[in-house]
Amino acid sequence: MSRTWTIAAADYAHDHARLHALREEVFVRGQGVPAELERDALDPLSFHVVASDASGRLLGTGRLTPERRIGRMAVLEEARGQGIGEALLAALVEEARRRQWPEVSLHAQVHALAFYARGGFVPSGPVFTEAGILHRHMVRRLPGASPVDDVESAAAVLLGLAHSARRLVGIYSRALDPGLLDRPDVVAALRAFAVRPGPCQVQVLLQDPGTPQRNSAPLLGLAQRLPSVFAFRQPRDPVDTSYPSAYAFNDTGAALFRPLGHRFEGEGGVEDAATARRLRLEFAAVWERSRPCVEYRALT
Repeated sequence: MSRTWTIAAADYAHDHARLHALREEVFVRGQGVPAELERDALDPLSFHVVASDASGRLLGTGRLTPERRIGRMAVLEEARGQGIGEALLAALVEEARRRQWPEVSLHAQVHALAFYARGGFVPSGPVFTEAGILHRHMVRRLPGASPVDDVESAAAVLLGLAHSARRLVGIYSRALDPGLLDRPDVVAALRAFAVRPGPCQVQVLLQDPGTPQRNSAPLLGLAQRLPSVFAFRQPRDPVDTSYPSAYAFNDTGAALFRPLGHRFEGEGGVEDAATARRLRLEFAAVWERSRPCVEYRALT
């Protein structure tokens, strides 16, 4: 289906009335944000983008402030589900890249963390309240890796990694990382990658394939339904079986590296090409000398 809307930069001096009308519809009337908080002194200083339909009606907007922060992301309720939010976010990230900023941040409403994670943003710091709504600070490096502080941050990197992959996702884990690789959002992201049109593959190296099988890990159930996409192998070389870290990568430069595989802390991002390349080469070497997990083919 062809796109019925376009994304463009806005002239705040000319378009401010329409921008604020849309934001008031979404934030003030839709979410109960106090009207006096909807506008601030940064608006005239910020770079704004808008989504418009063929008639010129505004469907969505967002801004990039001099503080190197994305904000005021708003899409009309009837226009959601069409990819407008993703396109607005991508346009703002691209403007930050054009300005050669090393990173860009945002304050994400907690319910929208997965949306921004798919766009390459990684949570940082505790949850806080802003305008009466729970938020969390998120960062995207342009390029590079962001610190991964907890399981939510690690999951966010995996969501972005799966979303940005083209044809390959690789995962090195001891036992499918309980608490991370069994999360519904992570499993759903890998499923969305696996069912895309065209050939794609998820390759998983497991030091301990027995534990996930005994625990009926959700990823194994998904793999059984999509056996042409998922492949599992177990390292046999003593160097590989004693490897302490865990990681994931894709074929477009995204990577997540955790120095200690039993912990979630590490670093990752969707624009960490050097790390992704290194991990992919290391993974390929281990993959070649590992045995296929044929026992998974017999799962019922």
